[in-house]
Amino acid sequence: MTLTKLRNIGIAAHIDAGKTTVTERLLFFTGVTRKMGEVHDGQATMDFMKQEQERGITIASAAISTNWKDHHINIIDTPGHVDFTVEVERSLRVIDGMVALFCAVGGVEPQSETVWNQADRYRVPRIAFINKMDRTGADFWDVVKQMNEYLDANALPFQIPIGAEDDFTGIIDIIEKKAFVFENQERKEIEIPVEYKARCKEARDKLIEKIAEYDDEIMELYLEEKEIPVDLLKRIARRATHKLFITPVFTGAAYKNKGIQLLLDAIVDYLPSPVDVGAVVGIDIHDEEKSHTRNPSPHDPFSALAFKLIHDPFVGQQTFIRIFSGHLKSGMQIMNSTKGKHERIGRILKIHAKDREEVSEAGPGDIVALIGLKLTKTGDTLCDYDHPLFLENIHIPPTVIELKINPKSRKEQSKLGEALSKLANEDPSFNIRFDEETEETIISGMGELHLEIIIDRLKEEFGVEVVVGEPSVAFRETITTEIESEYKHSKQTGGKGQFAQTLMRLEPNTGKGYEFLDIVKGGAIPAEFITSVNKGIKKTLDKGPLAGFPIVDVKVVLHDGSHHPVDSSDMAFQTCASICFKNGFLKAQPILLEPVMKIEINTPDDFIGNVVGDLNKRRGKIESMRRFRKGAQKLNGLVPLMEMFGYATALRNISSGRANYSMEFYQYMPLTKSVQDEVLKKLAEKKKEAQ
Repeated sequence: MTLTKLRNIGIAAHIDAGKTTVTERLLFFTGVTRKMGEVHDGQATMDFMKQEQERGITIASAAISTNWKDHHINIIDTPGHVDFTVEVERSLRVIDGMVALFCAVGGVEPQSETVWNQADRYRVPRIAFINKMDRTGADFWDVVKQMNEYLDANALPFQIPIGAEDDFTGIIDIIEKKAFVFENQERKEIEIPVEYKARCKEARDKLIEKIAEYDDEIMELYLEEKEIPVDLLKRIARRATHKLFITPVFTGAAYKNKGIQLLLDAIVDYLPSPVDVGAVVGIDIHDEEKSHTRNPSPHDPFSALAFKLIHDPFVGQQTFIRIFSGHLKSGMQIMNSTKGKHERIGRILKIHAKDREEVSEAGPGDIVALIGLKLTKTGDTLCDYDHPLFLENIHIPPTVIELKINPKSRKEQSKLGEALSKLANEDPSFNIRFDEETEETIISGMGELHLEIIIDRLKEEFGVEVVVGEPSVAFRETITTEIESEYKHSKQTGGKGQFAQTLMRLEPNTGKGYEFLDIVKGGAIPAEFITSVNKGIKKTLDKGPLAGFPIVDVKVVLHDGSHHPVDSSDMAFQTCASICFKNGFLKAQPILLEPVMKIEINTPDDFIGNVVGDLNKRRGKIESMRRFRKGAQKLNGLVPLMEMFGYATALRNISSGRANYSMEFYQYMPLTKSVQDEVLKKLAEKKKEAQ
């Protein structure tokens, strides 16, 4: 198979837009499955985790391969729930094109915007599929309008629906000027209905007018009012899609098997192959200013990115990789340039959801799972040992919620530790730490559902039952004013002593994380101990002196100090710097930062007053309101996470179960003094109880 006939695509959207159902239909119509699995009865091929089947949602992105019209398609089905946003991130990093799914009733929803912005970050070309045209309230044209209004998508209908809701009977392809209806899983070509001819012409003219902007030949034919050949129109539309100038829009009703074959045609016609995407650029491992390109060719040096780890009870750890260049054979030695170590390739598997097919080699564009890698983690670059480079990593958002967990019996402590480290290996948005003071294990993640699934998996997959403490917010600590701090560390213990002295300035560094700057003159602190100072401060950052939370957004300028030719050492300077930093931190008017969430609430008009009133009580702030559909509004705003535990139940009660919401992390913001005092008081009380 030639590379031009390969498509690596992702399917992404807001929760409940029908991603998994669409994927099931794609697999059925391409002959991968004999029967269609349904999400609602827990039978979907792609939702093979027990937790997915119970909840009817997708949690882990699953990869599967299929063929259509002489083309090979690798499909990655991704979750829509914001708690699993890292799954979308890593999938987008390795795919070449995306099908963005929208519900014809819900339109552009909060997670649609998140996914769209993630795809923008990785510059992924995409087509849109407006699903659920058979549902009450379906409005194709309104969704296209929303895509342009809220996503700046430059959305252009390439198809228009015939009818809507119960009357949705078919689809008109406006490029080919053909109409189709669907009966018993078959598509049948018909004449374009008379009442749709004018609308079809108007949509086609608009499409040609837009595409003419990107091609002189089409512009000329358009201005001369000549017929434009379908092949030319498709070719230029494809090029405009790859350059992110336009988003072609298609439509259908996956559950009723309408429009799926046409969507497969669109994937082949408009989404890019690895050749269209072209070379990837990596950074030289010795010089960040230098870059290297790798073409999607078996003749270029090998390069690949590990984008996902799964612990499989039957074959052990599977490392999913996307190969960008070169070829891979089982038994080969390659380099993990991120770790600077060798890895040996064991078995190479092509994955069909939960089924696997072993292959002896893989090449550019392939997405495969490797068995036998020992060191590789998500985001690591794998490459040819003689031609090393770093590929762009995967963006991992910060965790925002914590839970204390302990095994039900002390005997299971080590079993719990092993299970948690396997889960953290799989999921970079899940963190574990051990609080030595309270002797508790603390897990943190992206939201309540995220941690609920982790606890469920501990029990089901690893046989470890845990006792869970109440969820708490992962605060951060920072400073608000500039301060000078000096400390001399001097200890004589008989024999060699310890001596170090540091003078540093601490400055607020909003939004830029931790920075260290050395401006020491005249060798007051020898160069080898400057590193020790930075190391000592870094060790302090995990547990701030104000309340034990991680420290962020502080700049440290080391400008003076002194040393002793015999008693100074790496450890002496680490200890000195750590104490000097802590002392300065407490004098620099430290504050707590709390995670603030972006919230979108869909509510019928009748309950707006109650919803807004309740949100105000939670220190929330409404930023915008817009008409969602007749008789309903979308409210957008910001709200502190600590006020939102149990919100789903509260919203259900105040809206008689008719409103729904979704949240995603926005940024860390300072707590007000009164709230901070209350938080610190509660933390002090908890500490006392624990002792």
